Parts: sequence; structure tokens; C-alpha cells
Amino acid sequence: MTSFESLVLGVVQGVTEFLPISSTAHLRIVPALLGWGDPGAAYTAVLQLGSLLAVIGYFLPELWKMVRAAVAALGDRSRPAPRPARELLYLIVGTIPAGIAGVAFRHAIEGSLRSLWVIALALIVVALLLAVVERRARHVREFEEITLGDALLIGCAQAFAVIPGVSRSGSTLAAAMALGLKREAAARFSFLLSVPVVAAAGIFEMPKVLKAHDLHAGTLVIGLLAAAVAGYASIAWLLRFLRARSTIPFVIYRVALGLILIAMLAGGRL
Repeated sequence: MTSFESLVLGVVQGVTEFLPISSTAHLRIVPALLGWGDPGAAYTAVLQLGSLLAVIGYFLPELWKMVRAAVAALGDRSRPAPRPARELLYLIVGTIPAGIAGVAFRHAIEGSLRSLWVIALALIVVALLLAVVERRARHVREFEEITLGDALLIGCAQAFAVIPGVSRSGSTLAAAMALGLKREAAARFSFLLSVPVVAAAGIFEMPKVLKAHDLHAGTLVIGLLAAAVAGYASIAWLLRFLRARSTIPFVIYRVALGLILIAMLAGGRL
């Protein structure tokens, strides 16, 4: 892999990780369209560490508040845990389903699930699901109203993101909005929920990627930095976008991309 390829894939990762259009799908589709080799599931997982830096950087005050509150609550159990400490617990609980799915389907994630046919179908199916949720959801609950049960259900939705094309952001947004959360609140929890699972996946796959003969550490760093910068901008933009608009533009994009992909595959162009 060249430095230019890593830069391009880093930007693709950063932009698409937080939009409900599937970063994994785009990291599979873009190289195929450009005639590059499949970067692989391991590289994709490590590249997401750049997006992780973007999330931590953007939400650092909130994350730090959660950690401090949790430490204080553990030191003084005579009083109920404050809301920020409970929010940290929600993120941990919400991560468990994705962790189980990642381990259980690891070989399929690295193999059969990376099929472009699977990605095309997943893009369309989740788009239709997101459209139904947009039409029927109440969009009335704030971020502060999220409960432990909500976190677990949204976490179960996140587990389906092990299938390329589903989109972690798309699945968790759909689940959160179905539970009545406002779009911006749903996106905020979706972004925060990505922190533990992305960190775990990236760290786990890092040794495998560094051992690859065609990838130098400097090349990987370029991709990570590109993903971090693009990811930060993507988070800020999407939160502003969802304050006044729906996710329907992403639904249209997903369906169009899925249909184009199917047509190209059926015509032997990919």
C-alpha cells in the first residue's frame, strides 16, 4: 500500500465512519473502483483508530466528566451514582453485544461478509429500515433521558455493524430514534458508543497490520491522521445537520449506491 492510498482511505474512513452510510463498505468499494487491492478487515479496524481520536477529541469534556463521576461514585457508594457515571456504565453495557458478535463472527468478518454482494444488499436493507424509523419515530427524547435498557438495545443494534454495509452509525441511529430519541441525541450516543468497541478492535488487529510486508508504519500513520481530521469534521457537520434535517438524504444515497453496486457486479464490472 502506498502513502497516497493510505491517505485516500483515511479520508474515506474519517468521513464515512460517522455518517450512516458504512465506512467498512466504502473502504471495500473505493479500492475496488480504483483498481487497488482490498485493504482487509484488519487494516480497516486499525484505520478506525483515527476516527476514535476524532470522537475522543470532540467529546473529551463529556468523556472526562463521565470518568471523574464514575471514580467519585466508586469512592462514595453511600449516595446514588450521578448521571455522568451512569452514562459511562451505559457505554460499557452497550458495547458488550458488539464485542460478542465480533468474536463470534470474526472469521466471517474477515472472509465471506466482505463480499461486495453482501455490502450492496446491506446498504439497501438498512436504508429501508432507517426510512421506516424516520417516518414512525417520535423524536422527542433528549440525550439525558437515555436509560440502561436503551443502551443495551442500541448496543444490540451496533452488533449488526460487523456486517460490512450495515454501518455502526446507521444501525445505532435507527435503534436510538426508534426508541424516541431526537436525531442529534441519537447521533451523540452513537458516536460515544463507538469509543470502546473501535478501540478494542483496532488494538486487537494492530499487530497483524504492522506485520504486513506491504505496509510501513509511516504509511499507516498517514491514514490514521487523515481519518482523525476528516472524522472530527464529519462529527461536527452531522450533529449540525441533524438538528434541522432528517436522515432521508442518507437513505437515498445508500439505496442508490447499493443498486449501482449490484448493477456493476451483475455486469461483471467489479
